[in-house]
Amino acid sequence: MSPRRSYDQYCSAARALDLVGDRWTLLIVRELLAGPRRYTDLHADLPGVSTDVLASRLKDMERDGLSTRRRLPPPGAAYVYELTDRGRELMPVLAALSAWGRAELGERRPTDAVRAHWFALPLLRALEAVAEGQGEGLVEVRLEEGEFHLHVGTEKGPVYGDGLAPGEPDARLVLDAVTCEAVSRGELSLVDAVRAGRVTVTGDGTAAKALREA
Repeated sequence: MSPRRSYDQYCSAARALDLVGDRWTLLIVRELLAGPRRYTDLHADLPGVSTDVLASRLKDMERDGLSTRRRLPPPGAAYVYELTDRGRELMPVLAALSAWGRAELGERRPTDAVRAHWFALPLLRALEAVAEGQGEGLVEVRLEEGEFHLHVGTEKGPVYGDGLAPGEPDARLVLDAVTCEAVSRGELSLVDAVRAGRVTVTGDGTAAKALREA
């Protein structure tokens, strides 16, 4: 385990960066917002990270109380990593960083890796703006790159997950990559995309109704 480095500044921002300012740490948090993940899954969804760096960051996060490691019961018997309550408190930090960074997205470059669930944070932000104050909801999203589901309005537990929703969702959204990227960049609101027929919305939950009636 690497020794903790510090800016040695009596400032809350500096103290926070002591813990999460290293390269890859916040992106590991992004992945763990989906719930418990195996090391191999994390490595697959963080293209470009070396095995040594990923292992080091995970050890640092465990030491600093941001994540834990536990062994699944048989027949899984694999180790998984998951965020602690302290780690989950980084969700609004990542959401704010995602909102701030959307101006930097631009058009997708040929060298850019992409995973469907990387659109979870911008779509979650768009959904919560529409369904604000209407409680928790489960939304399934289908893109050309794959499917994922969102937990809208949740305060604890996973924020999103890979694949189809684990139960009947309150809303299903089907959209193409161009529309999803435009929403992520802030060039198109989710409501306007629905009105223009660029997002298909099905379901009878509050999230579906809010999108159709907005």
